[in-house]
Amino acid sequence: MFIRNTLLAILLLLVSLLCQAADPRFTVITVDTEHEELQLFLRDEAGKGYRRFEQLKNSLAARNKQLLFAMNAGMYHADYSPVGLFVQNGEQVYALNLSSNWGNFFLKPNGVFLLSKSGPQVVESSEYPALAKDVLLATQSGPLLLRNGVIHPAFKPDSNSRLKRNGVGVIGSKAIFVISEQPVNFYEMAIFFRDTLHCQDALYLDGSISGIYSVELNRNDVTVDLGPIIGVVR
Repeated sequence: MFIRNTLLAILLLLVSLLCQAADPRFTVITVDTEHEELQLFLRDEAGKGYRRFEQLKNSLAARNKQLLFAMNAGMYHADYSPVGLFVQNGEQVYALNLSSNWGNFFLKPNGVFLLSKSGPQVVESSEYPALAKDVLLATQSGPLLLRNGVIHPAFKPDSNSRLKRNGVGVIGSKAIFVISEQPVNFYEMAIFFRDTLHCQDALYLDGSISGIYSVELNRNDVTVDLGPIIGVVR
């Protein structure tokens, strides 16, 4: 088991490095949900928010678990609670948000990244209730970058709205997490998911606060305090 997991980690690292070589603007972390334990995190057992990768890592270590990878997992309010749906360990902690408002989260169509026994999916938010029964984890954000291979209609190739951004796409059992290493616009990120990574569905997670933790990449980004965090645990 240890040898298999080690070989899998090396393979996924090589895939990430090859994608980065193809486009150095982005770093890619691929998680095979059939073989790796993907979890969502918000608060510890005492109800205190993790907020930083280091705090999450230390909390897991106290329970003899290792954090292998982590990324901010969606937008949050001033109190660090998720703006939309948040399902953790099969239980809904925050409800789906289908309201209209100002900001990227509400730029429709927005979407949900979820993991069920059938594997990972990115779906349009209104499609989620029909899938909710068997969901293990889910986080809502917006806008959708890709839906069935189609780029969000509001994105413009020449947009000067450029920020560090992160998002997630899916291919089969694999959840593909991407963070930009330089400011990019939504269109450029969607094109990368579609044309380089060959995802049909992808979801924007957040902007300038984006960061990753990765043992394989020897990386622990220093960011502002975070709300939802998604990670791989061993």
